[in-house]
Amino acid sequence: MEEQAEGLSELFNEGGSVKSEASEKASVKRDHNTRIIAITSGKGGVGKTNFAVNMAIAYAQLGKKVILIDGDLGMANVNVLLNIVPQYNLMHVINKKKTMKEIIMDTEFGIKFIAGANGFSKIANLSVEELEYFANQFATLGNADIIIIDTGAGIANNVLQFVAAADEVFVVTTPEPTAITDAYGIIKIITTEIVDRTVNIKLIVNRVHSPDEGKRISERIITIVGQFLGYKIEYLGCIPEDPLVQASVIRQKPFIVVNPTSKPAVYLKHIVGRIEKTEPDFNEGVSSFLKKFLSKKR
Repeated sequence: MEEQAEGLSELFNEGGSVKSEASEKASVKRDHNTRIIAITSGKGGVGKTNFAVNMAIAYAQLGKKVILIDGDLGMANVNVLLNIVPQYNLMHVINKKKTMKEIIMDTEFGIKFIAGANGFSKIANLSVEELEYFANQFATLGNADIIIIDTGAGIANNVLQFVAAADEVFVVTTPEPTAITDAYGIIKIITTEIVDRTVNIKLIVNRVHSPDEGKRISERIITIVGQFLGYKIEYLGCIPEDPLVQASVIRQKPFIVVNPTSKPAVYLKHIVGRIEKTEPDFNEGVSSFLKKFLSKKR
């Protein structure tokens, strides 16, 4: 394991770029300021994946190049909401059976999609040569404007891997007391486990009955996080409860496409507009994300 850690550090130069002839050819792509956002939650069933899918489409509608990665390695279901059946996933790249270009899928919604895979934790046991191949493959995603990673719910190790490496982390919750408690719990884990830098955490309150309810819930969480964790998080906005959302899930068609003028769609576009007005503190592109992600695997 020590040899792997030493070899891993050799995959990157001082600027955080992957070393290899292939990576030199991709230098222009790596220099692109790709914004990488991890979407997470303290528990399942709060609409995290639905939010991630629809946010990706909202960005695409703004003319952005968007890649959506299913990082829920145990209960992957982004493809279900998109109504597609992936033939290949990230494990095919890790096993050097496919390139990233061969597994990435175009969708009818203007976004590209990469399927996750059970067993992705195998990356912890890869040789330096295998890591280099995966690193160089992942670096090819650097021409995207936005990469959105739908992580699993809860505090599994692979969730923290994605969270630690992303530019920004969006925590999705609902007004339910258990969801609020679990949202605080995941924020506490993130802020105590990731000690090498300040994580840019933002809060989304889903399924609210009014904007006031969303604001009230967010203020409660922000106050508790500040008081007990000494950490500052930001409220991005809320998504209203609407029968359209569940109906869209059943139809396997994102609600922002089913009814672009519905309340959930309008509120979501407003959130994306707010995000676009800010720049993340640690936006250093795909190579930086990869370096942080792989370093956590030592």
